[in-house]
Amino acid sequence: MNLAKAALEYKAVSYFATFMLLVAGVFSYFSLGQLEDPEFSVKTAAITVNYPGATAAQVELEIVDLIETKLQEMIELKHIYSMARPGQAIIKVDIKNTYWSDQLPQVWDNLRKKIKDIEHLLPPGASKPAVGDDFGFVFGFLLGVTADGYSYAQLHEYVKALRKELKVVPNVARIDTWGVQQRQIFIDVTQSQISQLGLTTEDVIATLQQQNMVVDAGSVDYQDQRLRIAPTGEFTAAEQIGDLAITGVDGQDRIGGVRGNELIRVRDIGTVREGYVEPALQMMRINGLPAIALSIAPSAGANVVNVGVDIDKRIEQLQANLPVGIELHRISWQSDLVAESIGAFMTSLIQAIAIVLVILALSMGLRVGIIIGLTGLVFAILGSFVIMAIWGIDLQRVSLGALIIAMGMMVDNAIVVVDGFVVRLKKGVERKQAAIEAAGQPSIPLLGATIVAVMAFYPIYVSTYDTGEYAASLFQVVAIALLTSWLLSQTVTPLICVDFLPDPKQDGGDPYNTRFYNYFRGLLGSLIKYRLLFITILVIALGASIYGFKDVKQLFFPDSSRTQVMIDYWAVEGTRIQQTSADIKLIEKELGQYDEVASVNTFIGAGPPRFYLPVNPESPYSSYAQIIVNVDNLPDVDVVI
Repeated sequence: MNLAKAALEYKAVSYFATFMLLVAGVFSYFSLGQLEDPEFSVKTAAITVNYPGATAAQVELEIVDLIETKLQEMIELKHIYSMARPGQAIIKVDIKNTYWSDQLPQVWDNLRKKIKDIEHLLPPGASKPAVGDDFGFVFGFLLGVTADGYSYAQLHEYVKALRKELKVVPNVARIDTWGVQQRQIFIDVTQSQISQLGLTTEDVIATLQQQNMVVDAGSVDYQDQRLRIAPTGEFTAAEQIGDLAITGVDGQDRIGGVRGNELIRVRDIGTVREGYVEPALQMMRINGLPAIALSIAPSAGANVVNVGVDIDKRIEQLQANLPVGIELHRISWQSDLVAESIGAFMTSLIQAIAIVLVILALSMGLRVGIIIGLTGLVFAILGSFVIMAIWGIDLQRVSLGALIIAMGMMVDNAIVVVDGFVVRLKKGVERKQAAIEAAGQPSIPLLGATIVAVMAFYPIYVSTYDTGEYAASLFQVVAIALLTSWLLSQTVTPLICVDFLPDPKQDGGDPYNTRFYNYFRGLLGSLIKYRLLFITILVIALGASIYGFKDVKQLFFPDSSRTQVMIDYWAVEGTRIQQTSADIKLIEKELGQYDEVASVNTFIGAGPPRFYLPVNPESPYSSYAQIIVNVDNLPDVDVVI
């Protein structure tokens, strides 16, 4: 069936369908998910086991070897990386690339079963293995909170309140905190004090455990009701611990004191104070001030740009009620990057349309250029958005790149049809018949050429490795765009040509008897005459290209366009976190002297949450720190480096 003939015979239906396609394309554009990178599964899990008091050698022999041996039974396993250090074992597991995101939940379930099988074999004192299968989870928004002139406890309270407020923002799936210090109550005693009063350390521990224990005290019947008995006595403040009378492990109160007949209380043997875990496990600073980070993850498939706008609005509302000194800092904001990428694509689209208009206007006339620009680019891209929405393809780095790649090929079909229509009109063919012939005669060759171009990207789509999962939308979008452009060239383009292109001057001559065509005919004749030489040159050029391809830089992820510099700092293994923090302060001070630097964000003791897909967060080390330096403009990155 000739599609052009059907489109011309049912003009009203064709125009209505075209109009609906354009409307649906616009709505689809605004409904598509907008992300920085395609949804991609990092096939890594981390297993952590704490073994207080054990040496690194003991951790390796008693924990790491046991877990590694068991995990090697998994057929899905690719690599195991383990680290044994005093008191802790960290094992990272990489799964084979052939297991994609839809298969990973079952893989992680199998991994947990393997770990569960050996829990009873772990040495006494070792914690249960903690399996983290969200190692590749990406937090699109990283927000820092500082409190100049406030205590750390007050900062933490503001962060908790802020987290609750942001959690209710639409399409916010998860919010984690980073850099929170764990509160602790210390009882500073000396062994001599305990011994003088005839006590033991076990007496003190037993007293604290019994007093602050939550127990079921039962219930009592009263008239027609059954009342629950809720015993009191739990600690609500550190001062209450000091007043607690010490009871021995035998359950008897201990007597002593100055007069020898007083109850011995905790304050008699030491000083009770509130504080935080020492040494700190993690520390964070923003521009030299202590800070806590909130890592915010949008829901799967959500429009990141819209989520970012909603978060910004809520933050703006909350900032009006924050006291002076509490400041919020945007460390990494994915929505800004995505909006910039979408804007760059729209700029490329406008530039492509302008280039097509200028070139075709000079060679074929302004009206021809407008028709090709509309049907070959604008209509085809809007139609592509509709199919992308149906297929569930988001606007992200790869799909936008695919659209830009396809732009150069989308207009080819429309150019062939429009040029064929104009040539036939010059030959005196009736308008409707000229449109049917211009579209129908080359339709199969054009479809074949389109399919060949599409299939060049097919190997990426069927790849079972990481490349295939990450770049699958490259083939999908190119196929959608090019096949849509072919379909439009067979239906909409002939229709618009008939109704909007004027009749050219009919001079009765050969339309190909022009200076350009005569020059091209002579060049083609020369190449055919000396075809052996020409083919030899082509073969040599092909060989040189293949040879030179080895020098082409290969990267799985392209160079980032983020206005950020990330600095990893490693001190000598075993360095105290306080010393690492002191070293980093010198670097922070140096970076603060650059006018190009907007903020210096320091994460000490571990890597920050994964805020960017290609960046793997570093495991906890007291000797490690990472600095994220934000600059104002992309060229400033090189200045800071």
